[in-house]
Amino acid sequence: MTVRPIRLFGDPVLKSPSAAIEKIDDGVRALVRDLLDTVELPGRAGVAAPQIGVGLRAFSYNIDGDIGYVLNPVLVSVEGEPELTGEGCLSVPGLWHEVMRHPHARVEGIDLDGRPVVLEGDGLLAQALQHETDHLDGHLYLDRLDAQRRRTALREVRESDWF
Repeated sequence: MTVRPIRLFGDPVLKSPSAAIEKIDDGVRALVRDLLDTVELPGRAGVAAPQIGVGLRAFSYNIDGDIGYVLNPVLVSVEGEPELTGEGCLSVPGLWHEVMRHPHARVEGIDLDGRPVVLEGDGLLAQALQHETDHLDGHLYLDRLDAQRRRTALREVRESDWF
């Protein structure tokens, strides 16, 4: 079991768009194992590859005990009016803010055998799909906060013991 350390706010890998996985090899298989091991810890709904220092399009999820992964995920659709939803992030520990998220989301990608994967759902799954694909595009949830909440959040980051 390899639980990888989580990269924190300020690490450049978190602000860089991730590259598509061109070839599924032993390195990608090891990445998936590490993503799955890392997301299994209690309180974790998702881990994107950049959060463990890898700039590739992959993430794992752990929603209501359903654990899995997707390679080269693309957020293909969201539905419903965006609503304020409480959200945190392993890369910004200890912070929790209201962010606008759609109540339904659909992601398409592939698995380790190159077969299509579709993840679709409401509530926490929809939120996680949007959150993790944001990571792969070089965005943190703090980027989605309105100006006032963002100022507050960035002050909390500066005052945190981990920054």
